Amino acid sequence: MPRRAHEDTEPLLSSSHIDEDDDQASRKNKLSYEEAVEKAGFGLFHWLLLVVCGWANASDAVEILCVSFLLPTARCDLHLTSSDMGLLTASIFLGMMVGGYVWGYLADRRGRRSVLVVSLAVNGTFGAVASLAPFFWLFLLLRFFSGVGVGGSIPVIFSYFSEFQPRLRRGAMISALATFWMAGNILAAGVAWLVIPRTSLNAQWSWLEFQSWRLFVVLCSVPSLSSALIFRLFMPESPKFLMEAGREAEALSVFQKMFNLNNRCATKPFPAPGLVIRSKGDEEKNRPISGSRCQRFSHQLKQALDPIKQLFVGPLASRSVVLLIIFFCISFGYYGLWMWFPELFKRAEDGGSPCANTSRVQSSVNESCYPVKTAVYMEGFVTAASNLPGNIFTILLMDRIGGKILLSVSLLMSSMSVFVIYVVKTKAQSLIVSCVFSGVSVISWNALDVVGTELYPTQLRSSALGVFTGVGRVAAIMGNVVFGQLVDSNCAIPLLMVSALLLAGGLAALRLPQTKQTELT
Repeated sequence: MPRRAHEDTEPLLSSSHIDEDDDQASRKNKLSYEEAVEKAGFGLFHWLLLVVCGWANASDAVEILCVSFLLPTARCDLHLTSSDMGLLTASIFLGMMVGGYVWGYLADRRGRRSVLVVSLAVNGTFGAVASLAPFFWLFLLLRFFSGVGVGGSIPVIFSYFSEFQPRLRRGAMISALATFWMAGNILAAGVAWLVIPRTSLNAQWSWLEFQSWRLFVVLCSVPSLSSALIFRLFMPESPKFLMEAGREAEALSVFQKMFNLNNRCATKPFPAPGLVIRSKGDEEKNRPISGSRCQRFSHQLKQALDPIKQLFVGPLASRSVVLLIIFFCISFGYYGLWMWFPELFKRAEDGGSPCANTSRVQSSVNESCYPVKTAVYMEGFVTAASNLPGNIFTILLMDRIGGKILLSVSLLMSSMSVFVIYVVKTKAQSLIVSCVFSGVSVISWNALDVVGTELYPTQLRSSALGVFTGVGRVAAIMGNVVFGQLVDSNCAIPLLMVSALLLAGGLAALRLPQTKQTELT
């Protein structure tokens, strides 16, 4: 009997060992995300992806910056006071603050591509409809909803783009994507320069006088709407997201498309029998619970707020706090100062420091909007183009130096450049100062885009960027309010605040971990 029992169990043990060996062998043949990206190669697919995502990034820049170009004429047609112009400037940032986390959370749960399509469509649709608003309050409301769309596409586009990039090229490619913000800036300034001064384009309708600045607003919505259409028709979902969601077949299909475009002469298919995907145990965490409506709502609310909690526990806590500080400092400084550069420089036209010369404060109130002056659009175009050296610098050096060092050094240099405003005496010097600040600060933004995408895992990446950009929008609103309240009475205070905050952000960046050529988790 003992002998027979032993004989009966021996085949079963052998079969079990065989199954385990087969399972281990199949796992060895499967590729991780980083391995699959490397196998797919680098080539035509990535350059096409750069153009498509870059166009979407440029569309966000156009939608944000178009307000600053339409104010010189829209303020007369909509009967805007200085406080109204401040509210209009802040409205899109308020919308971006609301949309940033909502869209980021949905992108981490539902997918990058679908969220990009909807957020870009919201941005463009409300931006275009705003051109028909006959009253200021309606124009303000529509610009707010346009900002909600912008708030979603900015953080999600960088998460989406980064998840197609091989590790050794990721920094340079994200920096290249960030340069399209400059392209959007130049596009907005160029279109404004061509369209707004041409008052012959005005048309009279029974209920609305359609001025040239309203046509400019319509044209600014075209990039967003066309980007939404391109993503809807041609672009795949992020393979990293698909792998995390357990959708192995779809992820393999995306890698196959990447491989085919990058290796057009190859006759073999993508060399991978399978991918290492997330375990089913992790998927159970995201499955909604059954119960009453109140219980389901409570569960969904807890799920929505859970990413914020995860950002500030464990090893992610310290980097999240540092990034919050940096986003606040750079957004307050950049947007607060940038939106008020034209006013400061106008005061320098008569000679003297813009903070000491208040002779133009009262006279500017009585200036007529027509005929439209083209100098402001020319200066905006030149200032936007001054981003080019900083963008080239980050593309060439991001993967060599790393985002952390570039971020810290550029913020410190931006802080020092603000002090130069005190010695500005002429209009030419004013333009030079704006170009220097623009060229240096763009390095900070590019480095922040790279560092922000590399510091967080896939299931938190878009949510994290949404939270941080939301904080940045609060800072941008505060910066504009502070400048609006103090620029006439005590100009030195907001300038010193900007310089101090940029300095603090540069020092805080030294506390971040180095992410140069790191693997995405």
